[in-house]
Amino acid sequence: MATVRIPTPLRKYTAGAEEVSISGSTVGAVLESLEAAHPGIRERICDDKGAVRRFVNIFVGEEDIRFLDNLQTAVKDDDEVSIVPAIAGGMR
Repeated sequence: MATVRIPTPLRKYTAGAEEVSISGSTVGAVLESLEAAHPGIRERICDDKGAVRRFVNIFVGEEDIRFLDNLQTAVKDDDEVSIVPAIAGGMR
């Protein structure tokens, strides 16, 4: 099973857990399994069409899935999948 790192704003769906072990051979499958185990979390990560929301970044290891195969990015059992909300701000 892959380890999924959960950002603080989404931990209310995982009973406060920072990490959860989830199975899936792709990022999309991991997100489906994550939703099955923790209902309500997927709609915070994906939009109505199933695409990852603009302000959410997902990494498999150190690689951003947007530069790989997006939701079809392969996930191995020993991979770490990180869900990272984008931080907006500006410089003065």
